[in-house]
Amino acid sequence: MSSKVTPIPDFIRAIAAVIGDNAEEVTALDQAIGDGDHVINVQRGIDVLLAQEEELCQLDWTPAFQKIGMSLMSNVGGASGSLYGTLFISLGKAVGGRSMNLATFADAFTQAVEAVKMRGKADVGEKTMLDVLIPVAQCLQQAAAQSLPLEQVLQNAQKVAEAGVESTRDMLATKGRASFLGERARGHLDAGAKTSQLMIQAIADVLAAKRA
Repeated sequence: MSSKVTPIPDFIRAIAAVIGDNAEEVTALDQAIGDGDHVINVQRGIDVLLAQEEELCQLDWTPAFQKIGMSLMSNVGGASGSLYGTLFISLGKAVGGRSMNLATFADAFTQAVEAVKMRGKADVGEKTMLDVLIPVAQCLQQAAAQSLPLEQVLQNAQKVAEAGVESTRDMLATKGRASFLGERARGHLDAGAKTSQLMIQAIADVLAAKRA
């Protein structure tokens, strides 16, 4: 992928579609153990980004990621705005104008996920979006180290993201409203982990289509 005229708007449109298609399912997950407004907050952020797609398309990766992060921080309610905003702002800083390739992105994404961990004061195993993001970051690092072909990288990332969501089913929650439910939170997937998985799925599908 070149460093100019990024495919970010394609990613945003794909994410909008997959979140819309799965909105009822994710809302039901959130209503079971959360506040029930997760999808509404996420879609609010997506709508803001869709309105900016012409500008985002012309930005290099670093300023594009940072603009996305600031927009999410400013427009999305709940924990999602803060956490996704942190992810993208940190991603932009970590890319730092480097040429975008798997090694660069794997390193930058890992740093961005670490920033989310610090912002949310959470880690893997606590029934949050990090149960998807951390394993995917590790997957990308391993793929970069092994110089795997893009098709294999995308397949692996999707499988790891799906396994991460499923892992939250039997976890106790330690963050947010779900943390007050104790054992009653077991048996439910985490809504934030699910939307993270859906976003990764959408991005991987776009990249696979472009590769084809």
